[in-house]
Amino acid sequence: MAAAAATSLTLPYPSSSASSSSSASASASSFFSRCSIGHKRFASFDSRSRVCAPNSVKCDLSEPFKNVNGKPIVPILNERTLPKFLETARMEKTVNRTSTRLKLFSGTANPSLSQEIAWYMGLELGKIKIKRFADGEIYVQLQESVRGCDVYLIQPTCPPANENLMELLIMIDACRRASAKTITAVIPYFGYARADRKTQGRESIAAKLVANLITEAGAHRVLACDLHSGQSMGYFDIPVDHVYAQPVILDYLASKTISSKDLVVVSPDVGGVARARAFAKKLSDAPLAIVDKRRSGHNVAEVMNLIGDVKGKVAVMMDDMIDTAGTIAKGAALLHEEGAREVYACCSHAVFSPPAIERLSSGLFQEVIITNTIPVAEKNYFPQLTVLSVANLLGETIWRVHDDCSVSSIFQ
Repeated sequence: MAAAAATSLTLPYPSSSASSSSSASASASSFFSRCSIGHKRFASFDSRSRVCAPNSVKCDLSEPFKNVNGKPIVPILNERTLPKFLETARMEKTVNRTSTRLKLFSGTANPSLSQEIAWYMGLELGKIKIKRFADGEIYVQLQESVRGCDVYLIQPTCPPANENLMELLIMIDACRRASAKTITAVIPYFGYARADRKTQGRESIAAKLVANLITEAGAHRVLACDLHSGQSMGYFDIPVDHVYAQPVILDYLASKTISSKDLVVVSPDVGGVARARAFAKKLSDAPLAIVDKRRSGHNVAEVMNLIGDVKGKVAVMMDDMIDTAGTIAKGAALLHEEGAREVYACCSHAVFSPPAIERLSSGLFQEVIITNTIPVAEKNYFPQLTVLSVANLLGETIWRVHDDCSVSSIFQ
């Protein structure tokens, strides 16, 4: 079988100098300091300094700012301390962070997030060789022993979903055959999650099929972030730890000092009301509005009317993912028609299928706030985009799972 050039995934571990600065900045009011990516020196825009450094070096700013030239804001971990929402929920039991039996491996879907998680945990990513043959087949080889180890495989099944899913399955199989003690699939974005039920006759439930594939491949546990619907956890016959990116977004919005009297949380559809209500409760129990829409086909949405009052207010639209952005863009247009002063879009997973970028950058949104569960290509950057990191959240969860500590206490 002819083979293409190997794509080996061996990510560098950030040097200790990156975290050797004074711990005084750890007492800042917000854990998530803002910085841009792609720059390696100080730059001044609109009388505000943007601090950047390679290899995920921490950076700090005293006030939030607008991003420039389409570069998203990526918060970098401040030392290895926890953000507010993790510190307040800290358990009395000290988490053991010196385990030599914990191994982290990254797939090719989102290596930058994997590197951030490893940096937060104070570990190095395991050495793994992943390549694709000329006919598209995937080859995986672990380049270090995992016998008797607790292995965590970080691989979102984001686009190309089928290829990344198959890569995850082969990684799981490689670890199982290498005698790993336990295998946890860390899936920041779970593809096929929307196919979780039958809406018409003769449809498949692909979410259940994918859950079966991951289980049969040899995974002992799944760690997922913001599943499209909670019922997807029931499709697995193995334990599932479900974490939420909501606290990360809440912490960022709190830094913007928007008056609670001017705030209204908007669900872009009826199905997301529970998610938006929980989000509004954390935002000083902000009022809730709902966009009622009728969908005429897949990835096509038609806005009908608005339930609630948004006149003169700052509307924050909350959803679990943005795909083609049809739902959220038409919802934003309706909010402006109803008198909203500003509209913010928030989501955990930025799928960004065409023509999402054109819709999101059309001027409807003051800011589009997403997380890095799915990598965003540089060509898809636009001025209103803000990217928040969930690396600390996932890293802390991995430690708690490994040490048999409570995960749910993080969100209490």
